[in-house]
Amino acid sequence: MPTPPDSRHLVDHLFRHEAGRMVAALTRLLGFDRLEVAEDIVQETMIQALKSWPLAGIPEQPSAWLYRVAKNKALDALRREKTLRQIGEAWTDNGFVQTEEAMDHFFFEDEITDSQLRMLFACCHPSIAFESQVTMCLKILCGLSVREIANAFLTSDETITKRLYRAKEKIRSGEIRLEVPQGTQLPARLDAVLNSLYLLFNEGYNSSHPDELIRRDLCLEAMRLCLLVTQHPKLEAPEAHALLALMCFQAARFDARTDGTGAIVLLKDQDRTTWSRPLLDRAGHHLAQSARGDTLSRYHLEAAIACQHALAPRYEATNWPVILQYYDALLEQYPSPVVALSRAVALWEVEGPLEALIAVLRLEGLETNQYYHTLLADLYQQTGQADRARAHYDRALGLTSSAAEKQLIEKKKRRIEERNGLN
Repeated sequence: MPTPPDSRHLVDHLFRHEAGRMVAALTRLLGFDRLEVAEDIVQETMIQALKSWPLAGIPEQPSAWLYRVAKNKALDALRREKTLRQIGEAWTDNGFVQTEEAMDHFFFEDEITDSQLRMLFACCHPSIAFESQVTMCLKILCGLSVREIANAFLTSDETITKRLYRAKEKIRSGEIRLEVPQGTQLPARLDAVLNSLYLLFNEGYNSSHPDELIRRDLCLEAMRLCLLVTQHPKLEAPEAHALLALMCFQAARFDARTDGTGAIVLLKDQDRTTWSRPLLDRAGHHLAQSARGDTLSRYHLEAAIACQHALAPRYEATNWPVILQYYDALLEQYPSPVVALSRAVALWEVEGPLEALIAVLRLEGLETNQYYHTLLADLYQQTGQADRARAHYDRALGLTSSAAEKQLIEKKKRRIEERNGLN
């Protein structure tokens, strides 16, 4: 049995990993319009664990303890509000026992998974603004606090609270049902879910937080939820497997992206022996699964690009011509300045810095993007235009709040100043 001093750490860990599952199960039991009641019950359960475990010891099965206490609190809430009439057919002693037994059903592992999927689709309902969809996923399914979400998106607690309030108003108004859509509604709703998970992962992979280059917790939650989608027989669409493959390819490089001091290690300098082999194998499995059917989503193309990087034993052996072909297809089907900017890096490797510079200078709408100015600076430096390179590094420095990115850009700037005698 763990010792009492470990209890706070264990509760924190369980809250991160179990809160979303518990809220999803309780909400399915209590009703989607009573989401806040479910959240309060989970919060009270965790507080009870914090109080009792240091004194009584940590139970042998902490998660089971939490679910049992949460279920009992839900029962108490139902008793107080006398809402069992709405759930059972009659308010009788016998009916109560049947309902209590039925409550256990909601806490079976398969039912919890089903409840999470219902909650995922509800959070990503089209009547909720997109930014609120992601916020709802982080708060309800991933168990992040308002402060953590605000930090992740570099905004205030008040903004996040307002987003959650507006979304919950939609829920209270009864416009949203707690269900996995069926039939013709499913493809569009699944697309919204995958898009939210894609952005959730990207926020973790390229964190906007000043002090954290990678938010692994956000990435892992996005991967966990995406895995749930791929494991559901009615949801495991090829594009879901492609998205999970992409996430696995990217996550495999977590440890190589920074050094021991937290400084950024560029792809060409990364130690590829530190890339996670199990995650690369998992990525390959889902990429193969994604090839079934005739769907070619942006996730397929991005996963294919990530796969080419994974296949190369070293940076110089990367098959850049193939990567450029994938970017061309991506740009044709899903045109955006950001995709065009990424394509320019592949173009640089295939046709040289001048062709890439010409392509980047044609782009519009990226004037406030630090990656645009950093790439422009790199290309100006490569084509012998040090003054322009330094000016764009300065622009990039003014646009990023990431300490690690600032450090990398300043390092590049100092290098060209030293090489070219610039003051």
